[in-house]
Amino acid sequence: MALDSTASTHWEGDLMTGAGTTTLTSGASGPLAVDWKARSEAHGGKTSPEELIAAAHASCFSMALSNALGKAGLPPASLDVQATATFVPGQGITGMVLVLRGDVPGLDHAGFVEAAEGAKAGCPVSKALAGNVPITLEVHEA
Repeated sequence: MALDSTASTHWEGDLMTGAGTTTLTSGASGPLAVDWKARSEAHGGKTSPEELIAAAHASCFSMALSNALGKAGLPPASLDVQATATFVPGQGITGMVLVLRGDVPGLDHAGFVEAAEGAKAGCPVSKALAGNVPITLEVHEA
């Protein structure tokens, strides 16, 4: 069964001085304030498309990894994932860094890294970025 996920943005004004709000139709959060300054200088309590992509990637990767570990009979005690998307004005998103800290009882570091690399490759957000944005993965045990 397919599930559509939808968000909408209302924008007023030009790029440099205008502003908008993004709303998640799920109601999970929002409305979220967005503007150019939050995208190119500092967030200042507002979000950016890149921060939203980073949030999507962190949650997608976490879910893919927990699924793979669970199927292998090694459910994680905890996974903490930080995703950082780098945006360069005029160039776009130039990189994504995933930093994983996890506690997986019964799994050694090499196995943890292998599972994390598999999740990075298989996560739907990683697949959407593949070939367009370099993705770096750092793996640490909790």
